[in-house]
Amino acid sequence: MKDQAQREKSFWSKVSYGFADIYGGGAFVIISTFYTVFLTKALGMPPAMAGTIPLIGKIWDAVTDPVMGNICDRTRSKFGAKRFYMMIGSIISAITFILMWVNIGAGSSPTVKYIFYMLMYMLFSTGFTIVMVPYNGLLPDMVDDYTVRSKFSGVRMVFSTFGAILAGLIPTLLIKENTKPGPYLTVALIFGVIFLVTILLTFFGTWEKQKEPVKVGFGESFVQSLTVYKSRSFRLFIGIFLFGQGAADFVTGLAVYYVDDVLNAYGGGRFTYLMAVILVSQFVGTIVFTPLMAKTSKKFPLLLGFPLRIVATVALLFFSHEGASFMIILVLSFIIGLGMAGSSTTIYAILADMADVDRLITSLSRPGIVSAMATFVRKIATGISTAIIGLLLSMVGYSETLANAGQRQAASTQHGIALIYIIAPIVLCIIAILFTVWFPMKKKEFEIVKKEIARRLGEEDSAVSEEEKKVCEKITGFKFEKLWNPDNALSFKSTK
Repeated sequence: MKDQAQREKSFWSKVSYGFADIYGGGAFVIISTFYTVFLTKALGMPPAMAGTIPLIGKIWDAVTDPVMGNICDRTRSKFGAKRFYMMIGSIISAITFILMWVNIGAGSSPTVKYIFYMLMYMLFSTGFTIVMVPYNGLLPDMVDDYTVRSKFSGVRMVFSTFGAILAGLIPTLLIKENTKPGPYLTVALIFGVIFLVTILLTFFGTWEKQKEPVKVGFGESFVQSLTVYKSRSFRLFIGIFLFGQGAADFVTGLAVYYVDDVLNAYGGGRFTYLMAVILVSQFVGTIVFTPLMAKTSKKFPLLLGFPLRIVATVALLFFSHEGASFMIILVLSFIIGLGMAGSSTTIYAILADMADVDRLITSLSRPGIVSAMATFVRKIATGISTAIIGLLLSMVGYSETLANAGQRQAASTQHGIALIYIIAPIVLCIIAILFTVWFPMKKKEFEIVKKEIARRLGEEDSAVSEEEKKVCEKITGFKFEKLWNPDNALSFKSTK
């Protein structure tokens, strides 16, 4: 117990835990910001077609994520099951990320190009799953305390934001001409090495409690994955996750188009300035929100961050045209970045608690499956937003021929891109606020959940009060007498 307490207090433990999210935060920034640009501007693929590639990858994730979660929960390793798969996944992730950006040649037919990059994206998604499903489920098997988890999650978000800064700035410095495919591969090689090293640093610097593996057949893994959604708290958390991160994906996914086609300001380093401001402000916001979250609640940064984003994004409407003051755009982008930090700081802190709520419902410890379904939703958010971006670009008349030739889009198209860049994040943020308000768990409620789990395990002999019963019912969505039942995990049929 003393060694455990010392490890939890150690600054190096928190830093080691955070390293891997340089990959988690950085990979998605590069993909959201540059992959559709790579396909459309550098390779000449129609935007509607390019936008479907990430979405198909996410459909593939519907298979791989629950399987990976099941594999984690049923594996025993001297390293800990989750850390073991992170070690393996570090190599796979580096290789698959690089393969996404290989240019197969101008002579290839559109169909061959589409199939190739679709398959490469699916390989990347598999590699991401092998690392991030175990990683997202690691913290509950390291730390039990609500506040200590918040501190670990906060440090993780600092590294995630740092990874996003690297992923947002290094490509803008190297990709001077976004119509040439070569620099994209250079960026991929650099980040492939970075991701490999940082994931391994987390493997070597963290720990994992040994426990009996969950013995569930692969045929049942999909049912078990679906039963995670029977938890009321998890469903509301998924709403926050899906719409909050989706709003961020629209900002990064349209940033190049917004600066290049709307503002006509890609050159001269101005796109780098914009990305730097957004990403640095997220870094600053993460540092501010982390202690604030520990002193208030995990909901507070969300309820502050989403409105900040909405106000600044609305103001951006008046400056989204060529010749507008770029300094004002940078100031508003800084505020948007602060708001984005509020959601990213909180989301993974809440995720660590969802495994405990699931255990109260099912009596089973299955953080791998809980993590898998959250990771799946995160990737679905990216896939859907990318597909929608591609579709909306086509609807406003975006021409891949003009883009590949380095020419400006029509004025109506420019105006359409500006409206998408502004309206879509606002709508998604409003929906995310509603889910945040409905989310039922703060520190008090979490401690009641942990106390009730201890009672069920015979580690707590106090009598449960009526108030505690009501809290457990509100958080889980189940009647109190129906809790702690393994059948709740084995069938999607309601037993409430």
